[in-house]
Amino acid sequence: MRCFVAVVPPADALEDLDAFLDVRRASGDFRWTPEDQIHLTLAFCEEVADRHLDELLERLERAAARRTRFATRIAGGGAFPNVSDARVLWAGLELDEDARTEVGRLADGCRAAASRTGIAVAGQRFRPHLTVARVRRPTEMTPWVRLLDAYAGPPWTADSISLVQSHLGEGPRNRPRYQVLAELPLGPSDAGAAHPDGSG
Repeated sequence: MRCFVAVVPPADALEDLDAFLDVRRASGDFRWTPEDQIHLTLAFCEEVADRHLDELLERLERAAARRTRFATRIAGGGAFPNVSDARVLWAGLELDEDARTEVGRLADGCRAAASRTGIAVAGQRFRPHLTVARVRRPTEMTPWVRLLDAYAGPPWTADSISLVQSHLGEGPRNRPRYQVLAELPLGPSDAGAAHPDGSG
């Protein structure tokens, strides 16, 4: 199966970004990412064998438990591979120094979890971003990047990661269909925490 590990922004953050982009979409010949498919990819695995899934989930759960929740918001943006000759338009995340370190370590932990399970991980250098649109031909995107640079959405706290299976061609207009296989909380489990009355 084709899978990725991601931080998925909450619905209100995605709705705010969607409303900001919606009135401007007609002026660009882009393939826009559906609102419910926008996410921060931490690790991408093109082929995951069924026999590896349980071990992968266990390792991802441990990787998530070692990290802490972090505050952020969708803000700013950019283009890949560069603004003047771009194929991908992306929105950024506003992160303070501690949160940026935490996100980097979270991505490293998720990639290591897959690798140690015996799953090949795409090797691009991690750069936090949320893909909002793609183009078929290299395009000058300076106006769009400037537009996103003026955007800052509502604040939210990243408190979990998701393992998502991507079913190619099964979504509307031949897009992928995403299926969340598991949602794993960041930070240690509260299972062993003491109760307010001192028990447990």
